[in-house]
Amino acid sequence: MADFQTNSAWATLLEVDPGEPGQGPLHDRLTRALRAAIRDGRLATGAAVPPSRALAEELGCSRWVVTEAYAQLVAEGYLAARVGSATRVSWSPRSAAPRRHGSAAPAQPPVRYDLAPGLPDLRAFPRRRWAEAVHSVTGSAARYDLGPPDPAGHPALRRTLADYLRRSRGAEAQPGSVAVCAGITDGLFRICRALRAEGITDVAVEDPGWGRLREAVIGAGLRVQPVRVDVDGVRPDDLRRRGPVRAVVVGAAHQFPTGAMLSPRRRAELVHWARAVDGYVVEDDYDSEFRYDRRPIAAVQGLDPRRVFLVGSVSKTLSPALGLGWMVTPAVLLPVLRSANAVAAPPPVLDQLALATFIERGWYDTHLRAARRRFRARRDLLVRELAARVPEGRVAGTAAGLHVLLHLPAGTATATVVTAAAAAGLRLMELDAYRTRREGAPALVLGYGNIADAEIPPAVALLRAALDGAPAPPHPHPHPHPHRGG
Repeated sequence: MADFQTNSAWATLLEVDPGEPGQGPLHDRLTRALRAAIRDGRLATGAAVPPSRALAEELGCSRWVVTEAYAQLVAEGYLAARVGSATRVSWSPRSAAPRRHGSAAPAQPPVRYDLAPGLPDLRAFPRRRWAEAVHSVTGSAARYDLGPPDPAGHPALRRTLADYLRRSRGAEAQPGSVAVCAGITDGLFRICRALRAEGITDVAVEDPGWGRLREAVIGAGLRVQPVRVDVDGVRPDDLRRRGPVRAVVVGAAHQFPTGAMLSPRRRAELVHWARAVDGYVVEDDYDSEFRYDRRPIAAVQGLDPRRVFLVGSVSKTLSPALGLGWMVTPAVLLPVLRSANAVAAPPPVLDQLALATFIERGWYDTHLRAARRRFRARRDLLVRELAARVPEGRVAGTAAGLHVLLHLPAGTATATVVTAAAAAGLRLMELDAYRTRREGAPALVLGYGNIADAEIPPAVALLRAALDGAPAPPHPHPHPHPHRGG
Protein backbone atom coordinates (compact mmCIF):
# COMPACT_ATOMS: atom_id res chain seq x y z
CA MET A 1 0.00 0.00 0.00
CA ALA A 2 1.34 3.42 -0.86
CA ASP A 3 2.08 5.57 2.18
CA PHE A 4 0.58 8.67 0.61
CA GLN A 5 -2.73 9.50 -0.95
CA THR A 6 -3.65 12.56 -2.98
CA ASN A 7 -7.15 13.90 -2.60
CA SER A 8 -8.92 17.19 -2.09
CA ALA A 9 -7.39 17.43 1.40
CA TRP A 10 -4.13 18.55 -0.22
CA ALA A 11 -5.81 21.53 -1.78
CA THR A 12 -7.09 22.50 1.65
CA LEU A 13 -3.79 21.71 3.38
CA LEU A 14 -1.69 23.92 1.10
CA GLU A 15 -2.57 27.58 1.44
CA VAL A 16 -1.10 28.78 -1.88
CA ASP A 17 -1.08 32.56 -2.15
CA PRO A 18 -3.31 33.89 -4.94
CA GLY A 19 -1.56 34.98 -8.08
CA GLU A 20 -1.60 38.70 -7.38
CA PRO A 21 1.09 41.27 -8.26
CA GLY A 22 4.06 40.99 -5.94
CA GLN A 23 3.31 37.42 -4.84
CA GLY A 24 5.85 35.87 -7.20
CA PRO A 25 5.61 32.96 -9.61
CA LEU A 26 3.45 29.94 -8.81
CA HIS A 27 6.35 27.63 -7.93
CA ASP A 28 7.56 30.16 -5.33
CA ARG A 29 4.07 30.42 -3.86
CA LEU A 30 3.80 26.63 -3.67
CA THR A 31 7.24 26.47 -2.01
CA ARG A 32 6.08 28.93 0.66
CA ALA A 33 2.86 26.99 1.21
CA LEU A 34 4.70 23.67 1.63
CA ARG A 35 7.30 25.24 3.90
CA ALA A 36 4.57 26.74 6.11
CA ALA A 37 2.70 23.40 6.27
CA ILE A 38 5.90 21.69 7.41
CA ARG A 39 6.87 24.31 9.97
CA ASP A 40 3.48 24.47 11.67
CA GLY A 41 3.16 20.68 11.88
CA ARG A 42 0.47 20.02 9.28
CA LEU A 43 3.09 17.89 7.51
CA ALA A 44 4.83 15.86 10.17
CA THR A 45 8.45 14.74 10.15
CA GLY A 46 8.76 11.58 8.07
CA ALA A 47 5.49 12.13 6.19
CA ALA A 48 5.59 11.35 2.48
CA VAL A 49 4.51 14.05 0.04
CA PRO A 50 2.64 13.03 -3.14
CA PRO A 51 4.48 12.35 -6.40
CA SER A 52 4.94 15.55 -8.36
CA ARG A 53 2.61 14.41 -11.15
CA ALA A 54 -0.21 13.54 -8.72
CA LEU A 55 0.05 16.80 -6.78
CA ALA A 56 0.22 18.85 -9.99
CA GLU A 57 -2.99 17.22 -11.19
CA GLU A 58 -4.66 17.81 -7.83
CA LEU A 59 -3.65 21.48 -7.71
CA GLY A 60 -4.34 22.11 -11.39
CA CYS A 61 -0.83 23.25 -12.28
CA SER A 62 2.07 21.96 -14.35
CA ARG A 63 4.32 19.22 -13.01
CA TRP A 64 7.31 21.60 -13.40
CA VAL A 65 5.81 23.89 -10.71
CA VAL A 66 5.75 21.02 -8.19
CA THR A 67 9.22 19.66 -9.04
CA GLU A 68 10.71 23.15 -8.68
CA ALA A 69 9.06 23.59 -5.27
CA TYR A 70 10.22 20.15 -4.12
CA ALA A 71 13.78 20.82 -5.32
CA GLN A 72 13.93 24.11 -3.43
CA LEU A 73 12.71 22.50 -0.19
CA VAL A 74 15.17 19.63 -0.58
CA ALA A 75 17.97 22.17 -0.90
CA GLU A 76 16.73 23.96 2.23
CA GLY A 77 16.55 20.72 4.23
CA TYR A 78 12.77 20.60 4.60
CA LEU A 79 12.40 17.55 2.33
CA ALA A 80 14.58 14.51 1.65
CA ALA A 81 14.43 12.74 -1.72
CA ARG A 82 15.67 9.21 -2.37
CA VAL A 83 15.77 7.37 -5.68
CA GLY A 84 13.04 4.74 -5.76
CA SER A 85 11.34 6.04 -2.64
CA ALA A 86 8.86 8.73 -1.71
CA THR A 87 10.02 12.25 -0.97
CA ARG A 88 9.59 12.81 2.77
CA VAL A 89 9.54 15.64 5.27
CA SER A 90 12.95 15.80 6.97
CA TRP A 91 12.55 18.97 9.03
CA SER A 92 11.45 18.94 12.67
CA PRO A 93 11.05 21.69 15.30
CA ARG A 94 14.03 20.21 17.14
CA SER A 95 16.29 20.59 14.11
CA ALA A 96 15.23 24.23 13.83
CA ALA A 97 16.23 25.16 17.38
CA PRO A 98 18.90 27.86 17.42
CA ARG A 99 22.37 26.56 18.17
CA ARG A 100 24.45 29.18 19.90
CA HIS A 101 27.82 28.34 21.33
CA GLY A 102 27.42 27.33 24.98
CA SER A 103 23.66 28.03 25.03
CA ALA A 104 22.27 24.59 24.22
CA ALA A 105 20.66 22.76 27.15
CA PRO A 106 22.63 19.67 28.10
CA ALA A 107 21.05 16.45 26.91
CA GLN A 108 19.62 14.22 29.61
CA PRO A 109 21.70 11.07 29.98
CA PRO A 110 19.90 7.82 29.21
CA VAL A 111 18.41 5.89 32.12
CA ARG A 112 20.79 3.01 32.85
CA TYR A 113 19.05 1.80 36.00
CA ASP A 114 15.45 2.44 37.02
CA LEU A 115 14.65 2.38 40.74
CA ALA A 116 11.51 4.49 40.38
CA PRO A 117 8.26 2.85 41.57
CA GLY A 118 5.17 2.13 39.55
CA LEU A 119 5.97 -0.66 37.08
CA PRO A 120 5.90 -4.46 37.22
CA ASP A 121 8.56 -6.60 35.56
CA LEU A 122 7.75 -5.85 31.93
CA ARG A 123 10.35 -8.39 30.79
CA ALA A 124 8.25 -11.10 32.41
CA PHE A 125 4.97 -10.20 30.69
CA PRO A 126 3.43 -13.56 29.66
CA ARG A 127 3.44 -12.81 25.95
CA ARG A 128 2.77 -16.35 24.72
CA ARG A 129 -0.14 -17.00 27.07
CA TRP A 130 -1.66 -13.57 26.46
CA ALA A 131 -1.35 -13.98 22.70
CA GLU A 132 -2.99 -17.39 23.01
CA ALA A 133 -5.87 -15.86 24.99
CA VAL A 134 -6.35 -13.09 22.41
CA HIS A 135 -6.21 -15.60 19.56
CA SER A 136 -8.71 -17.86 21.29
CA VAL A 137 -11.33 -15.18 21.92
CA THR A 138 -10.87 -13.63 18.50
CA GLY A 139 -11.81 -16.94 16.94
CA SER A 140 -14.61 -17.82 19.34
CA ALA A 141 -16.27 -14.43 19.99
CA ALA A 142 -19.95 -14.45 19.16
CA ARG A 143 -21.36 -12.12 16.55
CA TYR A 144 -22.99 -9.89 19.17
CA ASP A 145 -19.67 -9.60 21.05
CA LEU A 146 -18.41 -7.48 18.17
CA GLY A 147 -21.26 -5.00 18.47
CA PRO A 148 -21.61 -2.00 20.78
CA PRO A 149 -20.04 -2.89 24.16
CA ASP A 150 -21.90 -3.01 27.45
CA PRO A 151 -20.87 0.16 29.34
CA ALA A 152 -20.45 -1.89 32.52
CA GLY A 153 -18.16 -4.39 30.81
CA HIS A 154 -18.64 -7.74 29.12
CA PRO A 155 -20.73 -10.12 31.26
CA ALA A 156 -18.15 -12.91 30.88
CA LEU A 157 -15.38 -10.81 32.41
CA ARG A 158 -17.64 -9.48 35.15
CA ARG A 159 -18.53 -13.05 36.16
CA THR A 160 -14.88 -14.09 36.08
CA LEU A 161 -13.76 -11.07 38.12
CA ALA A 162 -16.49 -11.61 40.71
CA ASP A 163 -15.34 -15.21 41.21
CA TYR A 164 -11.68 -14.20 41.34
CA LEU A 165 -12.23 -11.38 43.86
CA ARG A 166 -14.33 -13.59 46.13
CA ARG A 167 -11.70 -16.32 46.33
CA SER A 168 -8.54 -14.20 46.27
CA ARG A 169 -9.54 -11.02 48.10
CA GLY A 170 -12.43 -12.12 50.31
CA ALA A 171 -14.59 -9.54 48.58
CA GLU A 172 -18.36 -9.58 48.54
CA ALA A 173 -18.66 -9.43 44.76
CA GLN A 174 -21.41 -10.45 42.36
CA PRO A 175 -21.33 -10.04 38.57
CA GLY A 176 -23.96 -7.33 38.82
CA SER A 177 -21.86 -5.28 41.26
CA VAL A 178 -18.68 -5.47 39.12
CA ALA A 179 -17.96 -2.91 36.42
CA VAL A 180 -14.98 -2.98 34.06
CA CYS A 181 -12.89 0.16 33.65
CA ALA A 182 -9.54 1.22 32.18
CA GLY A 183 -7.65 1.15 35.50
CA ILE A 184 -7.69 2.50 39.04
CA THR A 185 -7.58 6.17 38.02
CA ASP A 186 -10.45 5.71 35.57
CA GLY A 187 -12.42 3.75 38.16
CA LEU A 188 -11.91 6.40 40.84
CA PHE A 189 -12.94 9.16 38.44
CA ARG A 190 -16.20 7.34 37.66
CA ILE A 191 -16.86 6.68 41.34
CA CYS A 192 -16.27 10.33 42.20
CA ARG A 193 -18.76 11.42 39.56
CA ALA A 194 -21.32 9.13 41.21
CA LEU A 195 -20.46 10.49 44.67
CA ARG A 196 -20.91 14.01 43.37
CA ALA A 197 -24.33 13.04 42.04
CA GLU A 198 -25.13 11.86 45.59
CA GLY A 199 -24.34 15.30 46.98
CA ILE A 200 -20.82 14.59 48.25
CA THR A 201 -18.50 17.57 47.77
CA ASP A 202 -15.25 16.60 49.54
CA VAL A 203 -13.14 13.45 49.35
CA ALA A 204 -10.26 12.62 51.70
CA VAL A 205 -7.09 11.29 50.06
CA GLU A 206 -4.03 9.89 51.82
CA ASP A 207 -1.02 12.15 52.27
CA PRO A 208 1.52 11.13 51.07
CA GLY A 209 -0.18 9.39 48.20
CA TRP A 210 -0.30 8.87 44.46
CA GLY A 211 -0.85 12.23 42.78
CA ARG A 212 -3.07 10.85 40.02
CA LEU A 213 -5.67 9.83 42.60
CA ARG A 214 -5.91 13.44 43.75
CA GLU A 215 -6.15 14.54 40.11
CA ALA A 216 -9.00 12.08 39.49
CA VAL A 217 -10.96 13.46 42.44
CA ILE A 218 -10.43 17.05 41.30
CA GLY A 219 -11.23 16.13 37.70
CA ALA A 220 -14.63 14.81 38.83
CA GLY A 221 -15.43 18.19 40.36
CA LEU A 222 -14.80 17.35 44.03
CA ARG A 223 -12.51 18.94 46.60
CA VAL A 224 -9.52 17.01 47.97
CA GLN A 225 -8.92 16.88 51.70
CA PRO A 226 -5.50 15.35 52.56
CA VAL A 227 -5.40 13.00 55.57
CA ARG A 228 -2.26 11.79 57.25
CA VAL A 229 -0.86 8.26 57.14
CA ASP A 230 1.27 6.52 59.77
CA VAL A 231 2.59 2.97 60.26
CA ASP A 232 -0.98 1.67 60.72
CA GLY A 233 -2.34 3.34 57.60
CA VAL A 234 -4.74 6.24 57.24
CA ARG A 235 -5.61 8.03 60.48
CA PRO A 236 -9.36 8.06 61.24
CA ASP A 237 -8.88 10.81 63.86
CA ASP A 238 -7.54 13.09 61.13
CA LEU A 239 -10.43 12.05 58.91
CA ARG A 240 -13.02 13.00 61.54
CA ARG A 241 -11.58 16.52 61.70
CA ARG A 242 -12.17 17.10 58.01
CA GLY A 243 -15.65 18.58 58.35
CA PRO A 244 -17.74 17.96 55.22
CA VAL A 245 -15.82 14.85 54.11
CA ARG A 246 -18.08 11.85 53.47
CA ALA A 247 -15.76 9.74 51.32
CA VAL A 248 -12.15 8.61 51.60
CA VAL A 249 -9.73 6.85 49.24
CA VAL A 250 -7.43 4.40 51.02
CA GLY A 251 -4.76 1.87 50.13
CA ALA A 252 -5.50 -0.85 52.67
CA ALA A 253 -3.30 -3.75 51.57
CA HIS A 254 -0.14 -1.73 50.91
CA GLN A 255 -0.42 2.04 51.06
CA PHE A 256 1.51 3.89 48.39
CA PRO A 257 4.14 5.14 48.96
CA THR A 258 4.67 4.44 52.68
CA GLY A 259 4.04 0.69 52.40
CA ALA A 260 1.80 0.71 55.50
CA MET A 261 -0.91 -1.91 55.86
CA LEU A 262 -4.21 -0.69 57.30
CA SER A 263 -4.40 -2.26 60.76
CA PRO A 264 -7.44 -4.32 61.86
CA ARG A 265 -8.47 -1.60 64.34
CA ARG A 266 -8.23 1.10 61.69
CA ARG A 267 -10.27 -1.01 59.26
CA ALA A 268 -13.09 -1.29 61.77
CA GLU A 269 -12.87 2.43 62.60
CA LEU A 270 -13.00 3.34 58.92
CA VAL A 271 -16.17 1.33 58.30
CA HIS A 272 -17.75 2.76 61.46
CA TRP A 273 -16.89 6.29 60.28
CA ALA A 274 -18.51 5.68 56.88
CA ARG A 275 -21.72 4.50 58.53
CA ALA A 276 -21.75 7.44 60.94
CA VAL A 277 -21.41 10.10 58.22
CA ASP A 278 -23.55 8.24 55.66
CA GLY A 279 -20.47 8.08 53.47
CA TYR A 280 -18.22 5.71 51.55
CA VAL A 281 -14.76 4.21 51.50
CA VAL A 282 -13.01 3.74 48.14
CA GLU A 283 -10.48 0.93 48.61
CA ASP A 284 -7.55 1.10 46.19
CA ASP A 285 -6.45 -2.55 46.04
CA TYR A 286 -2.91 -1.54 45.10
CA ASP A 287 -0.27 -4.27 45.52
CA SER A 288 -2.66 -6.69 47.21
CA GLU A 289 -1.35 -9.58 45.09
CA PHE A 290 2.24 -9.21 46.28
CA ARG A 291 2.69 -10.10 49.94
CA TYR A 292 5.87 -11.87 50.96
CA ASP A 293 6.19 -12.12 54.75
CA ARG A 294 2.65 -12.93 55.76
CA ARG A 295 -0.60 -14.23 54.32
CA PRO A 296 -2.62 -11.86 52.10
CA ILE A 297 -5.11 -9.67 53.96
CA ALA A 298 -8.74 -9.73 52.82
CA ALA A 299 -10.22 -6.59 51.33
CA VAL A 300 -11.93 -4.05 53.58
CA GLN A 301 -14.85 -4.22 51.15
CA GLY A 302 -15.88 -7.56 52.66
CA LEU A 303 -16.54 -5.87 56.02
CA ASP A 304 -19.34 -3.73 54.60
CA PRO A 305 -20.06 -3.98 50.86
CA ARG A 306 -22.81 -1.37 51.29
CA ARG A 307 -20.23 1.30 52.19
CA VAL A 308 -17.00 0.25 50.46
CA PHE A 309 -16.01 0.39 46.80
CA LEU A 310 -13.17 -1.90 45.69
CA VAL A 311 -11.02 -0.74 42.77
CA GLY A 312 -8.24 -2.77 41.13
CA SER A 313 -6.40 -3.39 37.86
CA VAL A 314 -3.79 -5.54 36.14
CA SER A 315 -1.41 -2.58 35.71
CA LYS A 316 0.96 -3.80 38.44
CA THR A 317 0.48 -7.53 37.84
CA LEU A 318 0.59 -7.78 34.03
CA SER A 319 1.12 -4.41 32.33
CA PRO A 320 -0.35 -0.89 32.38
CA ALA A 321 -0.45 -1.08 28.57
CA LEU A 322 -3.47 -3.40 28.78
CA GLY A 323 -5.66 -0.70 30.34
CA LEU A 324 -7.89 -3.17 32.20
CA GLY A 325 -9.36 -2.64 35.66
CA TRP A 326 -12.50 -3.16 37.70
CA MET A 327 -14.79 -1.66 40.32
CA VAL A 328 -16.97 -3.44 42.86
CA THR A 329 -19.78 -1.05 43.75
CA PRO A 330 -22.30 -0.88 46.62
CA ALA A 331 -25.62 -2.07 45.24
CA VAL A 332 -27.48 1.11 46.19
CA LEU A 333 -25.09 3.19 44.07
CA LEU A 334 -25.11 1.03 40.93
CA PRO A 335 -27.85 3.08 39.17
CA VAL A 336 -26.14 6.32 40.21
CA LEU A 337 -22.75 5.10 38.98
CA ARG A 338 -24.17 4.20 35.57
CA SER A 339 -26.22 7.35 35.10
CA ALA A 340 -23.33 9.58 36.21
CA ASN A 341 -21.03 7.94 33.64
CA ALA A 342 -23.44 7.34 30.79
CA VAL A 343 -20.85 7.99 28.07
CA ALA A 344 -17.87 6.29 29.75
CA ALA A 345 -16.35 3.80 27.33
CA PRO A 346 -15.22 0.40 28.63
CA PRO A 347 -11.96 -1.20 27.43
CA PRO A 348 -12.08 -3.06 24.08
CA VAL A 349 -14.31 -6.12 24.27
CA LEU A 350 -11.75 -8.56 22.85
CA ASP A 351 -9.25 -7.45 25.50
CA GLN A 352 -11.88 -8.00 28.17
CA LEU A 353 -12.59 -11.49 26.87
CA ALA A 354 -8.85 -12.23 26.70
CA LEU A 355 -8.47 -11.32 30.39
CA ALA A 356 -11.44 -13.50 31.29
CA THR A 357 -9.85 -16.42 29.43
CA PHE A 358 -6.44 -15.70 30.99
CA ILE A 359 -7.95 -15.92 34.49
CA GLU A 360 -10.29 -18.85 33.83
CA ARG A 361 -7.51 -21.07 32.46
CA GLY A 362 -5.42 -20.50 35.58
CA TRP A 363 -2.71 -18.56 33.76
CA TYR A 364 -3.18 -15.47 35.92
CA ASP A 365 -2.66 -17.40 39.16
CA THR A 366 0.38 -19.15 37.67
CA HIS A 367 1.84 -15.81 36.60
CA LEU A 368 1.26 -14.30 40.06
CA ARG A 369 2.91 -17.23 41.86
CA ALA A 370 6.02 -16.90 39.72
CA ALA A 371 6.02 -13.12 40.12
CA ARG A 372 5.84 -13.37 43.92
CA ARG A 373 8.88 -15.63 44.03
CA ARG A 374 10.81 -13.37 41.68
CA PHE A 375 9.90 -10.14 43.47
CA ARG A 376 10.59 -11.55 46.92
CA ALA A 377 14.11 -12.57 45.88
CA ARG A 378 14.66 -9.20 44.24
CA ARG A 379 13.40 -7.33 47.30
CA ASP A 380 15.78 -9.33 49.52
CA LEU A 381 18.69 -8.47 47.23
CA LEU A 382 17.81 -4.77 47.26
CA VAL A 383 17.49 -4.71 51.06
CA ARG A 384 20.88 -6.43 51.47
CA GLU A 385 22.56 -3.98 49.09
CA LEU A 386 21.02 -1.01 50.89
CA ALA A 387 22.13 -2.35 54.28
CA ALA A 388 25.70 -2.74 53.01
CA ARG A 389 26.04 0.53 51.09
CA VAL A 390 23.60 2.88 52.85
CA PRO A 391 23.87 1.84 56.52
CA GLU A 392 22.63 5.24 57.68
CA GLY A 393 19.30 4.59 55.96
CA ARG A 394 16.29 2.73 57.35
CA VAL A 395 14.23 0.55 55.05
CA ALA A 396 10.46 0.24 55.58
CA GLY A 397 7.45 -1.09 53.71
CA THR A 398 9.11 -4.36 52.71
CA ALA A 399 6.32 -6.82 53.50
CA ALA A 400 4.51 -6.34 50.21
CA GLY A 401 4.43 -4.56 46.89
CA LEU A 402 7.06 -3.55 44.38
CA HIS A 403 8.85 -0.77 46.25
CA VAL A 404 10.49 0.03 49.58
CA LEU A 405 10.86 3.28 51.48
CA LEU A 406 14.39 4.34 52.37
CA HIS A 407 14.35 6.80 55.28
CA LEU A 408 17.46 8.99 55.38
CA PRO A 409 19.08 11.13 58.06
CA ALA A 410 17.31 14.39 58.85
CA GLY A 411 18.42 17.19 56.60
CA THR A 412 19.35 14.99 53.64
CA ALA A 413 18.69 16.95 50.44
CA THR A 414 16.73 14.26 48.61
CA ALA A 415 16.00 16.53 45.64
CA THR A 416 19.75 16.99 45.16
CA VAL A 417 20.27 13.24 45.46
CA VAL A 418 17.64 12.55 42.80
CA THR A 419 19.20 15.12 40.44
CA ALA A 420 22.73 13.78 40.94
CA ALA A 421 21.54 10.21 40.40
CA ALA A 422 19.75 11.20 37.18
CA ALA A 423 22.96 12.73 35.86
CA ALA A 424 24.62 9.34 36.37
CA GLY A 425 21.78 7.45 34.67
CA LEU A 426 19.91 6.29 37.80
CA ARG A 427 16.22 7.11 38.08
CA LEU A 428 14.93 7.71 41.62
CA MET A 429 11.88 9.28 43.27
CA GLU A 430 11.86 11.18 46.54
CA LEU A 431 9.01 10.85 49.02
CA ASP A 432 8.35 14.59 48.78
CA ALA A 433 7.10 14.01 45.22
CA TYR A 434 4.03 12.32 46.74
CA ARG A 435 3.41 14.75 49.58
CA THR A 436 1.03 17.69 49.39
CA ARG A 437 3.58 19.66 51.44
CA ARG A 438 7.35 19.23 51.40
CA GLU A 439 7.71 19.23 55.15
CA GLY A 440 8.20 15.62 56.17
CA ALA A 441 11.30 13.60 56.99
CA PRO A 442 13.57 12.83 54.00
CA ALA A 443 13.10 9.52 52.23
CA LEU A 444 13.40 7.88 48.83
CA VAL A 445 10.81 5.59 47.24
CA LEU A 446 12.76 2.78 45.57
CA GLY A 447 10.93 0.54 43.11
CA TYR A 448 12.29 -2.88 42.21
CA GLY A 449 9.56 -4.14 39.90
CA ASN A 450 11.09 -3.31 36.54
CA ILE A 451 14.82 -3.66 37.24
CA ALA A 452 16.80 -6.84 36.60
CA ASP A 453 18.43 -8.57 39.57
CA ALA A 454 21.92 -8.06 38.10
CA GLU A 455 21.29 -4.30 37.85
CA ILE A 456 20.53 -3.80 41.55
CA PRO A 457 24.13 -3.78 42.92
CA PRO A 458 25.41 -1.17 40.40
CA ALA A 459 22.21 0.86 40.87
CA VAL A 460 22.71 1.00 44.63
CA ALA A 461 26.37 1.90 44.07
CA LEU A 462 25.22 4.92 42.03
CA LEU A 463 22.77 5.79 44.80
CA ARG A 464 25.65 5.73 47.27
CA ALA A 465 27.66 8.06 45.06
CA ALA A 466 24.71 10.46 44.76
CA LEU A 467 24.28 10.48 48.54
CA ASP A 468 27.99 11.16 49.04
CA GLY A 469 27.77 14.12 46.67
CA ALA A 470 24.77 15.70 48.41
CA PRO A 471 25.20 18.35 51.14
CA ALA A 472 25.84 16.73 54.51
CA PRO A 473 22.79 16.73 56.81
CA PRO A 474 23.09 18.82 59.97
CA HIS A 475 22.40 15.85 62.25
CA PRO A 476 24.51 12.68 62.13
CA HIS A 477 21.78 10.30 63.27
CA PRO A 478 18.66 9.09 61.45
CA HIS A 479 15.45 10.94 62.19
CA PRO A 480 13.55 9.49 65.18
CA HIS A 481 10.51 8.13 63.41
CA PRO A 482 8.82 5.06 64.92
CA HIS A 483 10.12 1.89 63.32
CA ARG A 484 7.99 -0.85 61.93
CA GLY A 485 9.79 -3.68 60.22
CA GLY A 486 8.12 -4.50 56.91
